Amino acid sequence: MTGVAVEGHAGGEEFDGHTTGLLFWDGKAHVDEIVFPSEGFSGLTLRLYEPETDEWTLNWSNSRTGRLDPPVRGRWSEDGTGEFHGVDVYAGKEVQVLFRWSGISADTARWEQSFALDGGPWVTNWVMEFTRA
Repeated sequence: MTGVAVEGHAGGEEFDGHTTGLLFWDGKAHVDEIVFPSEGFSGLTLRLYEPETDEWTLNWSNSRTGRLDPPVRGRWSEDGTGEFHGVDVYAGKEVQVLFRWSGISADTARWEQSFALDGGPWVTNWVMEFTRA
């Protein structure tokens, strides 16, 4: 998907961005760049399908760190939503992380990131709404 406008909500702030992406390997690999001009950073996501596990890994890096974060992994359901789980570090503490994709159509998508500390409830801390430009 190229030329996609992004509206983000993170930590009570709203900001705009745009993303472009490319498919590889007959749709079993995807790379995108997302740019947030007002936030002063951009990110890259590499998504890879693993046929042995029937799972996808989502691998993220951003221009601030230049490092590849540990992947989240999961599956797409028959209703078109995707849930991907992993481990992240927030404020120096290890947290469980959940990425959830929903509302996917030819022109829209929604992405949410949630954290859970010490087995506690999921708290959504970042939402992005994608619209084809």
